[in-house]
Amino acid sequence: MLPSVRTLCTRSPTTPLLPSLLPPTTPLPLPPRQNPTTHNVCHPTRNLHHMSHVGSTRQLSSFSSSRQLSSFSPWTLGILNHTAIAVPDLEQAVSFYRDTLGADVSPPEDLPDHGVTVVFVNLPNTKIELLYPLGEGSPIAGFLAKNKNGGIHHICIEVDDIEAAVRDVKAKGVRTLSETTRIGAHGKPVMFLHPKDCGGVLMELEQK
Repeated sequence: MLPSVRTLCTRSPTTPLLPSLLPPTTPLPLPPRQNPTTHNVCHPTRNLHHMSHVGSTRQLSSFSSSRQLSSFSPWTLGILNHTAIAVPDLEQAVSFYRDTLGADVSPPEDLPDHGVTVVFVNLPNTKIELLYPLGEGSPIAGFLAKNKNGGIHHICIEVDDIEAAVRDVKAKGVRTLSETTRIGAHGKPVMFLHPKDCGGVLMELEQK
């Protein structure tokens, strides 16, 4: 005898219609915590990178300290005082800077000890010194013999202690064009350094 529809549809509220096919759920275990030592051992590349970074930092710090010590000097290089230009015609050069460019130009000044006549072109941030031969054996005459149209002769940089600067550069192997300082165009001690020791540029140091 088949059960009635009522019998098939009637079940106990606590009895499931079909047995559960899934196993009972249990919480998944958490992964064990890794300590820093184990973590670094398990990642040798990361550990080496950290050691390399620490070593580089120490080397940079050591280099900076040694550089500061080696850069210590009893004197200090200052501003560019002027750029000197040898000219074959002083009047024409003065006219160019004064009349054509509208610059402030000083009167000519003879410097017999240096064998030159100088004129200064005053600019807001520096000066241009025009050099013209004076007397026999002028160094400017020799320069113009090789450069008919003239050209840049030297640059002049100020220093806060000319005597200390001269002693220091001599000790470092830089040759000077005279044994001692001489008074320059501004009434201050100057020293010329050999161009072969200054990158091909004749350099004048002047007391600030």
